[in-house]
Amino acid sequence: MRSAGAPTLLSYYLVRHPAPALATSPLRLLGQPAVTLALGLAAVKEFKHDKNPASAPRTAPRGLSLRTLGGALVGATWCRAAGQSALCGALLGGLGAAAATFGWYHLRKAITEKSGLPSAAVGLGEDALLWSAGAVLLHTLPLPAAVTAKPAR
Repeated sequence: MRSAGAPTLLSYYLVRHPAPALATSPLRLLGQPAVTLALGLAAVKEFKHDKNPASAPRTAPRGLSLRTLGGALVGATWCRAAGQSALCGALLGGLGAAAATFGWYHLRKAITEKSGLPSAAVGLGEDALLWSAGAVLLHTLPLPAAVTAKPAR
């Protein structure tokens, strides 16, 4: 998917639902409106870049590393907000993002080849899925503030 998508959604969520467990962590910055705005602008830039046929595939080192880092950031932040290990969250988020990068790349390629649709059209569907699924997921997850576990150190 997108490297800025999940961090943007989580930042937007944390602005509206601050997580007390992040109060002393550098990860609390994701809950700042200015960070949400900056991530949103990065997501728009990434969206425009992705529509350029000359863009490198998402599985190229730069795209893969950005997606993996974005997943690690989201995993670390969410787990820390829930009173769990930020390191464990970063590892799971990074690995999940890396795996999803390859999975979505091959899925988009197969849909494009089999349907005959332009890659940009399939990409728009992928974008719609990302943003709507992310919004639904964040509305169904429990608020980090509602978790009673002690914050990890």
